[in-house]
Amino acid sequence: TGAPHRNDKETRAMTRSAGQFLATIAATALLAGCGTMGNPAGWTTLIDGEKGMDNFTRVGDANWTASDGAVQATQGGKDPAYLLSKQSYTNFEMRVEFWASDDANSGVFMRCQDRSTITDENCYEANIFDQRPDPTYATGAIVKIAPVPANFQRAGGKWNTMEVTMQGTH
Repeated sequence: TGAPHRNDKETRAMTRSAGQFLATIAATALLAGCGTMGNPAGWTTLIDGEKGMDNFTRVGDANWTASDGAVQATQGGKDPAYLLSKQSYTNFEMRVEFWASDDANSGVFMRCQDRSTITDENCYEANIFDQRPDPTYATGAIVKIAPVPANFQRAGGKWNTMEVTMQGTH
């Protein structure tokens, strides 16, 4: 996590404000990547200001929009909603800037074995869930793979930056 860079032209992922319905959406975005390893000039911008929604397939019932330099949903259905990148990526670095309420339950899913069934059982999930009942895999963890330290930095109530590198089979 870190300071926001809302004008940064690198990759934007999701945003959410305290009064928004997204607290009940289990995942805010499924992004398969943003850049090619070892090639800093090779970044692929998925969201740039209000542009980029055409880079995603919408899954579930949420009113995803791009506004004010961020992707957000203010309403959703009873089931989780996702944005799936249309392009698949192999080795990549991903930068996700997000705002989360204290009670947010969200995450970024990567390398899903089945794009029609998105869970932490068949995908890697970079978690955004400060109040997770088992804090072992709270915000910043890769669920069931890489736990967070006991004194992890909470994401709720502020802008955060998450950087993920996926290389090889991980």
